Amino acid sequence: MTAATSLSKSQQAYHWIKERIARQEFTPGYRLVLGSIAGDLDMSVVPVREAIRQLEAEGLVTFERNVGARVSMVDDSAYRYSMQALSVLEGTATALAARRLTADDIRAARSINELMIETLDHFDPRAFTSLNHDFHQVLFGKCANPRMIELVDAEWARLGHLRESTFSFVPGRALESVHEHENILRLIENSAPLGEIEKAARRHRSATLDAYMIHEHPDEALGLPAF
Repeated sequence: MTAATSLSKSQQAYHWIKERIARQEFTPGYRLVLGSIAGDLDMSVVPVREAIRQLEAEGLVTFERNVGARVSMVDDSAYRYSMQALSVLEGTATALAARRLTADDIRAARSINELMIETLDHFDPRAFTSLNHDFHQVLFGKCANPRMIELVDAEWARLGHLRESTFSFVPGRALESVHEHENILRLIENSAPLGEIEKAARRHRSATLDAYMIHEHPDEALGLPAF
């Protein structure tokens, strides 16, 4: 039995819809017709409805009486809240995973970061963001708290819906980002205090949010509290 077929029908529907939201096939405002989705997946509308409820709880879908389910509209406030939440969650997960990372893990992360550096000459924000996710997944992937990983993954998925790539708005942030990656790797290699590793990972995420807010909402950004 494959991993896909081992999932319940509602989970199959959940992942099917979520992947299409992440790939922008189902864009903000897109109406999710339960019967049509059920037909595509060859299942009844019951598991599709359950999947929609789960996506609604994650903020990816909205449901209105007499209107139905739609992919949530992009909201800068929602983006800011997700980035703030991710800075805390990912910073903690990275610190909790730090002592479990092997030399091979560090090499893998550094190799991904080198690929990110190579893309800077012919910058592709979407490809850079994909590599950025891969890099961070190596760092937090061995966190011993599975719930923490679930929460980090959920915020990454939510950000993928809210913004295909933040670096499309602030491409100059990409160079700073790869330098910060190397700093985090060195802290982990040198067995720095976990609090220092967590602080660096959180500051790294917050800096991307700050760059975006300064670019898109300079007046509002000036009034943001340090996070």
